[in-house]
Amino acid sequence: MPVKKGDFIRLDYTGKIQETNEVFDTTNQEVAEEAEIFSENKTYGAIPIVVGSGHILPALDDSIEGMEEGEEKTLEVSAEDGFGKRDPNLLQMVPMREFKKQGIKPQVGMAITSEGHTGIIRTVSGGRVTVDFNHELAGKNLEYQVKVEEIIEDDAEKVKSMIELHYPNPNLDPEKHTIIFEDGKVVIYMDEMAKFDQQRSYMDITMIRFRLARDIYENMENVSKVEFVDAFEKKEESTEEEEVPEKLPEEEVVEEKLPEEKLPEESEE
Repeated sequence: MPVKKGDFIRLDYTGKIQETNEVFDTTNQEVAEEAEIFSENKTYGAIPIVVGSGHILPALDDSIEGMEEGEEKTLEVSAEDGFGKRDPNLLQMVPMREFKKQGIKPQVGMAITSEGHTGIIRTVSGGRVTVDFNHELAGKNLEYQVKVEEIIEDDAEKVKSMIELHYPNPNLDPEKHTIIFEDGKVVIYMDEMAKFDQQRSYMDITMIRFRLARDIYENMENVSKVEFVDAFEKKEESTEEEEVPEKLPEEEVVEEKLPEEKLPEESEE
């Protein structure tokens, strides 16, 4: 069955710069290691996406439509269809004194953030610093090797795949997510380890849930509402009654101990 817009799939890919054959991104750990771009903070393997939902470059989205499960393809993406042409207006000269005010010693290759935009320092000369706010792949023609590993059919697995995409966390076990469908609504109980995530702020989690919910109700039939439930259960104490003798010997001392409460393990930072 060919892939169509709105399908939930798992996609393997490797992206290269056409001019240099340099690998800049991949879902394959061996390829990442060979290209010396391996990151311990990244989980490798086919990524879940919804075709046509903006999870990947539009040029890739368009080319994936019509592929079959298990099919591989090499795609060429022009600079215009990739990360755009280089814009000379995004090269900015910043006085050295501005860095000194922030206690920063500028160096070539250093990334800085200004007004929500990230730039790379290209030159440091005298009292001026050149910062490039173009995307690092702007102006480059790209080549992608893609493979549709799986077309996800099960509704619960579709929801879990979006949790994996929007809430990547190696400490979460997908099998511990509980997904319930009822009357046009999806109720999500995530693995309880998500409750102890100290890496994300409340606002970050809210935005993640919004994007996750949107992908679900826009691409799953008969779903118009997504509900997240954070449930905390009281640990029940033992109800078994121990037999107590009518009278204890005077010299015998009995020390009662309350059962210890088992706390949930904290997630790894």
